[in-house]
Amino acid sequence: MRYTMTHLQAGLSSETTEKARLELNENPDTLHQDIQQVRDMIITRPDIGFLRTDDDFILRFLRARKFNQIETFKLLAQYFQYRQQNLDMFQSFKADDPGIKRALMDGFPGVLETPDQYGRKILILFASNWDQSRNSFTDILRAILLSLEVLIEDPELQINGFILIIDWSNFSFKQASKLTPTILKLAIEGLQDSFPARFGGIHFVNQPWYIHALYTIIKPFLKDKTRKRIFLHGNNLNSLHQLIFPECLPSEFGGTLPPYDMGMWARTLLGPDYNDETEYTHTYDALHVKEALGISDKDCSDKLMKRSQSVVEPGTLRHRDRDEDTAQPLLALD
Repeated sequence: MRYTMTHLQAGLSSETTEKARLELNENPDTLHQDIQQVRDMIITRPDIGFLRTDDDFILRFLRARKFNQIETFKLLAQYFQYRQQNLDMFQSFKADDPGIKRALMDGFPGVLETPDQYGRKILILFASNWDQSRNSFTDILRAILLSLEVLIEDPELQINGFILIIDWSNFSFKQASKLTPTILKLAIEGLQDSFPARFGGIHFVNQPWYIHALYTIIKPFLKDKTRKRIFLHGNNLNSLHQLIFPECLPSEFGGTLPPYDMGMWARTLLGPDYNDETEYTHTYDALHVKEALGISDKDCSDKLMKRSQSVVEPGTLRHRDRDEDTAQPLLALD
C-alpha cells in the first residue's frame, strides 16, 4: 500500500519514512488527525502552561511515543510541567548563558558528526572532564537538554533517536560523591520522563566500582525499558563494538574515526564567532545550527543496516518530596 507524503514529513528520506511507518505506526494519511487529538487533550490540564502546540512540535512527541495518543499527551504535559517545576533551569536557556556555555566548552555533551549504523545520533560524555569548581551538575544537565532541543529539530533524529556513551575513566571517588540522589533524580526526570527523544542505548565504559554502586541506587528511578537499554561495558570495548560499529566511533572508544574534538559541538552551537578566549554573547542561530549539523552527513548507517533497535519509552517517576534527600551524598567520603 502506498502512503502519501505530507508537508510534515518533508525532508525525510524514504527509508526513514518507511521506518516511521513500521516502527512508530506513523501514517501520513492520519497525521493531522493524530496531532489534533493530542491537542484536544490540553484542556484536561489547566494547571500546565502548554507554551507550544504547533503541528511540528506535537509530532515529535507522537514519534517519541509510537503514536499512542494517551502516552504522547502524558509526555507533552510532563515536558512543560518539568519546565514549570524547575524554572531556574530554564530561565536563560540558551547557548551563551555563562553556565551552559562553560559546560559546552568543556565538552558536555560531545556530539559526534557520524551517526551509528542505525542512523542514531551519538552523544558522548567524558565524566572526568567535570571540573566541579567550574561547572555545576545543573549547568551540565542544562547544556545536555539544550543540545537535545537543537538536535530534535531534525525529523530524522525524531525517528532514529539517540545513543549516549559515558566514559567514566579517571572519574574520581570525590567527583562521584557530588552526585546526590536529588540531582540524579532531576536528570532522570528531565531525560527519561520529560523529553521527546528515543534513546536507543546508554553505554557506560570504564566505570569504577563506585559507579556500579551509584547505578544500583538510581535503578529504582529507572523504567524497565530504560534499564534494558543501559549497558555496563567496563573496559571491554568489544562488547561496545557489537552494539555500535567501530566505523561510527572515535579512537577513544576503539573506533576508526579520529579522536573527538571537544570544542566541536560548542562551536556548532555558539556559531562562527566562537572563541575560547572571548566571552561570546549571541544566542545561537537555529538556521546556522541546521547547516552545521549537515543533515546530509555521510552516515555510517548508509550500507550497514536499515532497521533500528527498539527504543526507550519513558514515563513518569513516582514523585517524592524534592528536599527529602537534598544534599545526601550517595557515597560518603569517610
